[in-house]
Amino acid sequence: MKTTDLYLLGVGGLATLSLVGCTDRKPTARPMNILYIMTDDHTAQMMSCYDRRYASTPNLDRIAAEGVRFTNSFVANSLSGPSRACMLTGKHSHKNGFYDNTTCVFDGSQQTFPKLLREAGYETAIVGKWHLESLPTGFDHWEIVPGQGDYYNPDFIVQTGDTVRNEGYITNLITDKSLHWLQEERDPEKPFCLLVHHKAQHRNWMADTCNLALYEDRTFPVPETFYDDYAGRPAAAGQEMSIASDHDMDPVYDLKMYREGKPGRLKELFEGMVGRMNPEQRAAWDRFYDPIIEEFYARNPQGRERAEWKFTRYVRDYLKTLKSLDDNVGRLLDYLDESGLAENTLVVYTSDQGFYIGEHGWFDKRFMYEESFHTPLVMRLPGGAHGDIDQMVQNIDYAPTFLELAGAEIPADIQGRSLLPLLRGEQPADWRRSLYYHYYEYPAEHMVKRHYGVRDDRWKLIHFYNDIDHWELYDLENDPRELHNRYDDPSCAEERARMTEELIRLQKQYDDTLALRMNGNLELKN
Repeated sequence: MKTTDLYLLGVGGLATLSLVGCTDRKPTARPMNILYIMTDDHTAQMMSCYDRRYASTPNLDRIAAEGVRFTNSFVANSLSGPSRACMLTGKHSHKNGFYDNTTCVFDGSQQTFPKLLREAGYETAIVGKWHLESLPTGFDHWEIVPGQGDYYNPDFIVQTGDTVRNEGYITNLITDKSLHWLQEERDPEKPFCLLVHHKAQHRNWMADTCNLALYEDRTFPVPETFYDDYAGRPAAAGQEMSIASDHDMDPVYDLKMYREGKPGRLKELFEGMVGRMNPEQRAAWDRFYDPIIEEFYARNPQGRERAEWKFTRYVRDYLKTLKSLDDNVGRLLDYLDESGLAENTLVVYTSDQGFYIGEHGWFDKRFMYEESFHTPLVMRLPGGAHGDIDQMVQNIDYAPTFLELAGAEIPADIQGRSLLPLLRGEQPADWRRSLYYHYYEYPAEHMVKRHYGVRDDRWKLIHFYNDIDHWELYDLENDPRELHNRYDDPSCAEERARMTEELIRLQKQYDDTLALRMNGNLELKN
């Protein structure tokens, strides 16, 4: 069906087919624009419409207040590149071919929602972090940072193939470029889909100079699980993402305690980052950090004091990068309001995955445990629903949502499900009852074992495999912090069997043949 054979009727820009061949029929409204804003490693604990312990995010909260907040939003693989591939394709990692950040290159010839939107008459663009190794395809305009990008004076790869250094702070620059495309470069006669992909709040949390001194008067209680002993959870015990460990959270690279002659596992990498600064930026940086560095090495805290000092510095730095992000989201929202585009634009804000803010003593993500499996998701659809949406959703659902909104056909091989009925306020009786997850990057940075699992509204079953064969079962109602593995508890045998059956059902539904082989003699155990 051609774009000219589509028109939109009613509240929310819902697509309806016109009669083929009736050329005198005119659209009653133009197709809905899509503004998709995604950050890196932003966890729901650090978004004030979800959790008020740490952050104030008024502009992000504004999207939720004017639209909906998803309370059960999850990813399919809690790692940057794989998560982005799931989002673009609407498929799990084993189907889109991008499993991990160390061995994979995204196959840009495959079907993605931006390509399908272009076929439906949309103009598509992406600005910011890409992190899929190959160059973008399916976009009319793109400008991306190499790899993770740099906070200060970052390089951008442009469509000519050139790499150009830009002066400034990355969060501001990505927003500047996005606004420039919206204001000056796009075709105003076409609906648009713009993906704004920020580096923030990715490690190592380098704040803009104007925000360096923020939150220095704040301290934060460590999470209840900060000193977790990982009893009954050998995979959790074997990770390398501990805040307390200087090997895992490097005081120099992560916390900026740089001094000549002092050791740091990632010291050279940090030197390269601050080496990008211009003299004015570096002077502001040194004025702020020099006294903190002096105090740190003079005190030389050890043990629990050192761990909690590192936690405090980590949270402060995270919040500072988040402040820039929230301010820049406000710039985008203000432009939509001032230009009149807000009346016909779906606004989406999410992160590529969740993150640990000291829970279990950790930073980073990867595990299927709640803090990294769960991700913030808010959407504002003009004329759509308001309030909380409690159904379980996943990042493979974004592609079919955008396609249905555009009136484009959703290919049968897309594994996600459109969220548009939920955005209209509907309550589909056949909505999914569980979610599937599969993580592959091991051995690699942070040494999180390969694993897959299933989660429903109360229980979670996880299998760690490869150089380990270990199962975990959690009662999320009575053990929301996932401290007590109930897999071998006889009183949970019925739930273990039920969740095992659900796991196999989803593996078959999504055709994850590797995982089915890894189950081994699972059925015999139940």
